[in-house]
Amino acid sequence: MSDVVIAGGGSVGLAAAVFLGHHGVRAHVVERRAGLSEHPRALGLSPRTLEFFREAGLGPALEAVAVRSTAMWKADARTVAEIDPADAPRHPLPALSEVSPETPRGHYPQDRLDAALLPAARERGATVEFGVAVTGVEQDADGVSVTLSDGRILRTRYLVGADGVNTAVRPALGIGTTGPGEVGEPVLNILFEADLTGFFGTMPTMVEIRHPDVRGMLLSVGERRWVLHSGAPGTPEELIRTALGAEVPVTVIAAKWWRPTLRMAEAFRAGRAFLVGDAARAVSPLGAFGLNTGVADAHNLAWKLAMVLSGQAGDRLLDTYDDERHAVAELVTRQAVLRWENPRLHWDPAAAAERAAAGAWNAPMVTMGYRYDSAAVIDAVPEPPSTEDVAAALDGAPGSRLPHRWVSPGVSSVDLVRSRFTVFAGTPDWAEATDKAAARLGVSLGAAVVPDPAWLSAVGIAGGGALLVRPDGFVAWRTPMPVPEADAVLESAVARVLAR
Repeated sequence: MSDVVIAGGGSVGLAAAVFLGHHGVRAHVVERRAGLSEHPRALGLSPRTLEFFREAGLGPALEAVAVRSTAMWKADARTVAEIDPADAPRHPLPALSEVSPETPRGHYPQDRLDAALLPAARERGATVEFGVAVTGVEQDADGVSVTLSDGRILRTRYLVGADGVNTAVRPALGIGTTGPGEVGEPVLNILFEADLTGFFGTMPTMVEIRHPDVRGMLLSVGERRWVLHSGAPGTPEELIRTALGAEVPVTVIAAKWWRPTLRMAEAFRAGRAFLVGDAARAVSPLGAFGLNTGVADAHNLAWKLAMVLSGQAGDRLLDTYDDERHAVAELVTRQAVLRWENPRLHWDPAAAAERAAAGAWNAPMVTMGYRYDSAAVIDAVPEPPSTEDVAAALDGAPGSRLPHRWVSPGVSSVDLVRSRFTVFAGTPDWAEATDKAAARLGVSLGAAVVPDPAWLSAVGIAGGGALLVRPDGFVAWRTPMPVPEADAVLESAVARVLAR
């Protein structure tokens, strides 16, 4: 019997395998496609998503696959040939260095991301098979039997459904969905190669094509590689030629129809099975929330599965995956719908008042400023103080992500978590209490001293208190002041979070 089977070998499924392997759990991944997708699909990774991969040691690998860009140059024109660079607004990439150790280097097309994640998953002990689909799921008290298209039955302790919008796992579990489903008109995704820079000079990262015969979006997905999204009739070559407005040598690599979808599973857990990524919820593409939210699902679930499998946590810890990620999915879906209805809420940095009136959050808040409220957080503070200012939202409150501060060259406070429970304080007084609590619990529990008065004040522990941070970087408990018998208090807090 394997520990974890993952249905789906796309970005989210492979990320889940990487994160599980990072925590010492070897996953078995089955993917119905014959190989990795050649389509770029999603492009944007948030700083928080890059933090997940940083934690797992994939920083250099992600650096290597980035399509470099220092500004989000978005143009609107009838054709590419008619772009006026003087009128095209430049939107610099969000400056989030104050709140994260990671800064996106540009775009991270999913085909390039998958090519980095596949070997990383295998290096961390995962078995990855292609051309094999899940056709049936049955559970009992001891595990899950997963029937495959080749007739095999895999027996596993836990199943993770990461098999996308057209998931086979979710209906097999009897989990229903909410939401309208497919929205908008079908769109043809055309991946092609062309030297557009040589013909037109500096090119925007994206172009809204306004030609009456080919309305759509042109996106840069690599050096000399582009994607045109359009629902107009015609062959791929005809659509590209019209959108460009000039005779440019073009090689079509692939073309695939797709349709935006808004759908969410009614539950993300059913017994020993879990849903992550688009199998759990699908959102419209504007905002780049889908991929980032899916990877965050996998990151949240991985440490919890690892601790339950190792006997360090009770089964009820796994319920907090559904509690935490379902609430985030509801938030993300609302934010995606608002942007679908009014794209200005996303693109215009000066639209803060308009966002506030509509109930829309600033994009970095959606991917980094959300909070958890579950049994794995003690005295959660579920509402952030701002929906625009990430730095203000990351204030050390239970349920929020640990605030970032550089503690030494190249080392962030976020790095000090090291995928374990960690106590943060301003002085070493808490270290002895931490060691005693760890010994009695039999759990990896570290202590990190950050003697920065400004940071301690910002996180609410300037009076000699401490933060207890979970392995995923979220604050689980906070005391603003020292407490008597701190080791016993810490032991109780960690045991409560672990459902022991």
